[in-house]
Amino acid sequence: MTAPKLFEPIDLGPIKLKNRIAMAPLTRSRATSDGVPKAMHAEYYRQRASAGLIIAEATNISPEGRGYAWTPGIYSQEQVEGWKPVTDAVHQEGGRIFLQLWHVGRISHPDLQPGGALPVAPSAIKPRAQAFTEAGMQDIPTPRALDASELPRVVEDFVKAAENAKAAGFDGVEIHSANGYLLNQFLCDKTNKRDDEFGGSIENRMRFPLQVVDAVLGVWGGERTGIRISPVSPANDVADSNPGAVFTAYTDELSRRGLAYLHVIEGATRGDRDPARFKPWSLKERFSGLYMANNGYTHDLAVERVEQGLTDIVCFGRPFISNPDLVARLALNAPLAPWDEATFYGGDEKGYIDYPALTPEEKARLAPGA
Repeated sequence: MTAPKLFEPIDLGPIKLKNRIAMAPLTRSRATSDGVPKAMHAEYYRQRASAGLIIAEATNISPEGRGYAWTPGIYSQEQVEGWKPVTDAVHQEGGRIFLQLWHVGRISHPDLQPGGALPVAPSAIKPRAQAFTEAGMQDIPTPRALDASELPRVVEDFVKAAENAKAAGFDGVEIHSANGYLLNQFLCDKTNKRDDEFGGSIENRMRFPLQVVDAVLGVWGGERTGIRISPVSPANDVADSNPGAVFTAYTDELSRRGLAYLHVIEGATRGDRDPARFKPWSLKERFSGLYMANNGYTHDLAVERVEQGLTDIVCFGRPFISNPDLVARLALNAPLAPWDEATFYGGDEKGYIDYPALTPEEKARLAPGA
């Protein structure tokens, strides 16, 4: 019996992935207050290195880019040194790992910002959202609009973070342009009300995100750079009046730049996969690289859509939290262990590195023909 195509290798630029299953970037808020990964991070990612590709958790490119307590950064030498055992552990297990580069924009709080400053955004529009701080959840204030003269500084922060990711031993990077964070805020007309060259028309709203993309490509090249988008997700109070027009134009520009993959949240983040208007999976035919699908995928849906050529790679999030051996479980179509949402964010090793893999006896019992 031939194994489904989901479990076959695929080339991601110069990198050969051992299967078409990716581990999504999952915020777990277990770094130090200074954004340094701990020893348990290396074990956590090592346990999950059977994924064809791991996309490490969203990682702050600068102190200003931080929006959640205890999230890791990639802007200091101490953080770079903290990531090295993680990439070493994954590589020792034969895995591949990219780092997601993250600036949250307005989805932050003064308690998380240098000097208690206001978060920054394309426009001074208060989101209907709360920030996770060391003191607990707090309402997000109205952010400060970035002046056009500040944008080159933010681009340079992305460049430095990309360089640091290379120094830390990552195989590539993913640019976070989804879920209502800074680049997504620039793209969408609900959050971008600027009247300069970075607002108004779709071309103008794409200008800053594409400057970031071009700058990161200057460090890694297209073959080792991916990007994440969420065309119709309302996450973090972002939306556009015409997402089809915005994200087809954006995808066309990304395609021309030769990125390795387009990581698409299909539908609402953690919600409805099948939006009534624009269908995000229609972007696959417009993109020159690999298409990576994400959002609510099950074993059957993943197998089906890869077999039908509707996606090249399937990205799983929460199932990887409680199933470090998710690839083996999917290959056996075995039951998945449930996750404990109470241990998703913050805390220690509990709910992080203590989920068990299937035993050899369990694998033998679940094998076809057993």
